[in-house]
Amino acid sequence: MTDSERRPATDVDRLAEQYLDDYLTLDPVLATICGISGHDTELPDLSPDGHAELSALRRRMLSSLDGATPGDATDRVTVAAVRDRIEAAESIRAIGAEESALNNVESPVQKLRRVFDLMPTATVDDWATVAVRLSRVPTAIRGYIASLRFAAARGQVSARRQIEAGIVESSQNADPAGFFAALVETAAAKDLPKALRGDLDRGARAAAGAYRELATFLGEELRVQASDTDAVGRDAYAVFARSALGTSVDLEETYLWGQDELARVNDEQRSTAKQIRPGASLPEAMEHLDADPTRRLSGTEDLLAWMQRTSDVAIATLADTQFDIPAPIRALECLIAPTPGGIYYTGPSEDFTRPGRMWWGVAPGVTEFVTWRELSTVYHEGVPGHHLQMAQTAYRKELLNRWRRSEAAWVDGHGEGWALYAEALMAELGFLDDPGDYLGLLASQSFRAARVVIDIGFHCGFPAPAEVGGGAWTYDKAWQLLSAHSVKDEPSLRFELDRYLGWPGQAPSYKIGERWWLQLRDDVRAREGDAFDLKAFHRRALDIGSVGLDVLRSAVLDEFGD
Repeated sequence: MTDSERRPATDVDRLAEQYLDDYLTLDPVLATICGISGHDTELPDLSPDGHAELSALRRRMLSSLDGATPGDATDRVTVAAVRDRIEAAESIRAIGAEESALNNVESPVQKLRRVFDLMPTATVDDWATVAVRLSRVPTAIRGYIASLRFAAARGQVSARRQIEAGIVESSQNADPAGFFAALVETAAAKDLPKALRGDLDRGARAAAGAYRELATFLGEELRVQASDTDAVGRDAYAVFARSALGTSVDLEETYLWGQDELARVNDEQRSTAKQIRPGASLPEAMEHLDADPTRRLSGTEDLLAWMQRTSDVAIATLADTQFDIPAPIRALECLIAPTPGGIYYTGPSEDFTRPGRMWWGVAPGVTEFVTWRELSTVYHEGVPGHHLQMAQTAYRKELLNRWRRSEAAWVDGHGEGWALYAEALMAELGFLDDPGDYLGLLASQSFRAARVVIDIGFHCGFPAPAEVGGGAWTYDKAWQLLSAHSVKDEPSLRFELDRYLGWPGQAPSYKIGERWWLQLRDDVRAREGDAFDLKAFHRRALDIGSVGLDVLRSAVLDEFGD
C-alpha cells in the first residue's frame, strides 16, 4: 500500500488516536495487550482515584466527540464506535461494577499476572523491563484492595463464590514456587548481569508477596461481607449485556431463542451420532470417537504440534481463496498457556514483531486430548476466527486509525460472535465434513447455546427450563443443564459455570454475536442477489474492525453514508 493509496488522516482520526494515547498512559496493561510500546514497565493505578481519572478521560472524550465534525463515513463509524465503548464503560461504572470487579477469569486478579505472558524476554533489556514491572505489582495490588474496600463500603461486594476463586488464584500466585518464581527462573539460562538477576528475584518475591496480601484481604476481610447470591438481577444484567454486545437485545426473546437453539443443535447431534455409528446414541458415538486412536493426542507436545499444524493448514488453504490474508498475518504461533484457565488468543504487536498467538490452558494432570472435540476451537481462535479478525484489523493502517486497529476497541459480541461464525463457516467450506469433527462443532454449539440459557435465565431470574425442573434457577440446575450439553471435563465446566456467574453478559455474546453475523450476511445477500460475493462480504466486514453490533450493522449496510 503506497502513501498515495492511504486514506488521509482526519481530525476525528487524530482525536481518537490522542484518546488512545491518553488511555494507555492510565492503563499500561492494555498497552501491552495492544502491543503498543512506551508503557512496558508500568502498571495501572487500580485505586478509586485511578478509576476516577479514567472516567474523567472518557467523559472529556465524549465532550470532544460532541464537537467533532466527521469528514467521511469512516469518521462517522469512528465517532459511533468510540461513543459506544465510552458509554458502555461509564454505564458499568455507574452501577459500581468498576471498583468491585472480581471474578475467576477477567478481573485485576488475572490481568496483573497475565500481562507478563505477553512481555518479551529475549534480551537483557527485556528482562530489565520485566524486573521493573514486577517491582510495581505491590503498588497495583494495594490500589486494587483500596478499590474493593471502597466498593464494599457502598455495599458492592462480589458474590462469595468469586471471592473464593480470587483467594485460590491469589494463593497460587503467592506460592514461593508459583508463577513469578517460575518466570524469573527462565532467566537462569540467560547470560544476565548479576545485579539484574538480583532485581528479578526481588521483583518476583515482591509480586508473590503482594498476591499473598491480596489473598489475606480477600479471605479475612472481604469474604465475610459477601453474599451467597450469584445473580446480579435483571437491571444490572441489561447493563452488562449491552456493554458486551454493543447493542440492546430483548432479554426474554433471546432467552427463549437460546432454548430453541439448544434443542435444534441437540437434534442435529443425535442425527450426526447415527452417521458415526449406525443406531448409536449420542453418548455412544462420543465414546466411539474418544476411543479412536487416530483422534487421540498424548501429552502437551503432541497437542502443541497438532494445534500448529492445523492452524498452518487452515491459513495456507484459505489465503487468497476465501480470504485476503496479507503476509504478516500468516504467522500464528501456538503455545501452551503457563497457567490453566481456558483457551484464548492474544493479538500481534503493532509492528507484528510479536505474532498473534493461540494459548491452550491445560489443567494439572491432563495429558490426553482428542482432536474431534477441539478442531473447531482451533478455527475459532486462529483462522478464520480471532487471528484473522484481529490481525487483519491491526494490519489495516491505510484504512483505520490507531484506536480502531487496537484491542481498546474490542467488543465481545463482535469478536466472539465472529469466531463462532468462523467455526460454522469452516463446516460450510468442507473442513468439518468428517462426521466426528462435525459432531465436535455441534458439541461446541450446544455448549454455547446452553450458556445463553444459563447466563440470561440465572441472572435475570427467568423460570428455568423444564429440562432441569423449571422454577427458580439454582447453581445445581445450572450445573445440570451445562453438564448435559457439553463434552468438557468436570473441572473445566465448574470453571466455566463460575465464570458465567461472575462475568454476567459475556458468555452469551458468542452465540448472540454469531446470530447477528449470520443475519447480517443474509441481509446483504438478499440485498445484492446474484451479485453477492462471500469473500467480498468478509473483507468488507472485517475491514470495519471491532465495533459494537449496532455499529457493525449500520457500517456494513452503508447507513453511515459515503
